[in-house]
Amino acid sequence: MKTYTVAPLEDPRRVRTLYPELEEIGYDGVFSFEAKHDPFLPLATAAEHTERVTLGTAIAIAFARNPMNLANLAFGLQSLSGGRFILGLGSQVRPHIEKRFSMPWSKPAARMREIALAIRAIFESWETGAPLRFEGAHYRHTLMIPAFDPGPNPFGPPPIYTAGFGPRMTAVAGEAADGFFAHPFTSRRSLLENTLPALDRGLAKSGRSRAALDVICATLVVTADDEASFAQAVTAARKHLAFYGSTPAYRPTLDCHGWGELHVELNRLSKQGRWDEMGELIDDEVLETIAVVGERSQIAGKLRARLDGIADGVSITHNRFPDPAHWADVVRDLREAEGRVPC
Repeated sequence: MKTYTVAPLEDPRRVRTLYPELEEIGYDGVFSFEAKHDPFLPLATAAEHTERVTLGTAIAIAFARNPMNLANLAFGLQSLSGGRFILGLGSQVRPHIEKRFSMPWSKPAARMREIALAIRAIFESWETGAPLRFEGAHYRHTLMIPAFDPGPNPFGPPPIYTAGFGPRMTAVAGEAADGFFAHPFTSRRSLLENTLPALDRGLAKSGRSRAALDVICATLVVTADDEASFAQAVTAARKHLAFYGSTPAYRPTLDCHGWGELHVELNRLSKQGRWDEMGELIDDEVLETIAVVGERSQIAGKLRARLDGIADGVSITHNRFPDPAHWADVVRDLREAEGRVPC
């Protein structure tokens, strides 16, 4: 199981030192994400300051862009990184697409599927010189002339990963993507009962086996070096999970464990702005079912137990510890457990 992280980047000027540090720690891959900064820009710099680590977006908001724009960005970063780039795409939610990005919203799963297929068609045209002809319900690309055709990528087309939670968006990855990013508000049970069956339905549509799809699970980790820090980490995780649990789209994870009424109460409190009270409703059972909680020496084993037979990679997640060195020992333990030499 490979180990990834999302670079905690508040200041883009840190890219030159942060990404090499994460590579030295031993991560297999480092992702940027779309929040306060464009997720593609730091990777262009990171590609020049790293040698081994996979670089990718986890995620870039697909619906804020179009397939041609995404294909060009991905082509460039694949070239700059020497073939180490992953184009990771997610949908965001309707208010952000319409009100923040001023872009259209409709049938998100179908639209995401078309984006992935359209990008593949563009890559195919560049790789082979075949006429570009993609005509879908949402996107249409039928013009490519030599002046705008970069030709074959020297490292081959980059892989496309999609993120999802609900069954339709999850199935898109199985049908049209090379990989899938699973949301952190999941448990082992919900991954087995909700996520994997949806991926299998998508794979069946494309006639592929599970081996054709790389699955990376973002997983919330709660640990610390002393009791006071651990208590703070637990409190932060409870609030984090309460926020997710209040969102109707994420209720299936709670339903999977018979905790549907917890969602109802969290949703009610969220509408009243009672955020601190919400965290108090996340008891130890809920916390330890969704997050991986324990002493530092236990985390690698618990991550493997959580994701064994499910994921090909884990992305360690916890906003409370943005210092990448905080997880160095966990990364080392994960590598050693698989017989891989620490970097």
